Amino acid sequence: MQHYPSAQKEFKPPLVANENAYLGDVFSSEKVNSTSPISAGFYRLEKGTPLVYTYSYDEMKIIVEGSFDISDETGKKVTAKPGDVFFFPKGSKITFSTEDYGLAFFTGQRKEGVL
Repeated sequence: MQHYPSAQKEFKPPLVANENAYLGDVFSSEKVNSTSPISAGFYRLEKGTPLVYTYSYDEMKIIVEGSFDISDETGKKVTAKPGDVFFFPKGSKITFSTEDYGLAFFTGQRKEGVL
């Protein structure tokens, strides 16, 4: 067992894109399962440039604070609020934006640090 106390409040994900998109892995199972690892952490987006991301792996996100406007390549659009859960299958092209900020917890079927 591994424990990261108060991760939602204490962990600060690093800047990964544009001036406003932050993402960081908190844990990865890669050390114990190198053939099909999962990684989990936090994604934060602040007001500014939308992030367009094409997934090279399956991922689930739970919105924990703030809100996101999330749309896919088919034109489906959702305003995501705390408590909402999303599944993004491999190959999905997703656009994230926000009017203020959003914070999500994610779990992806990928190695640690793969973006």
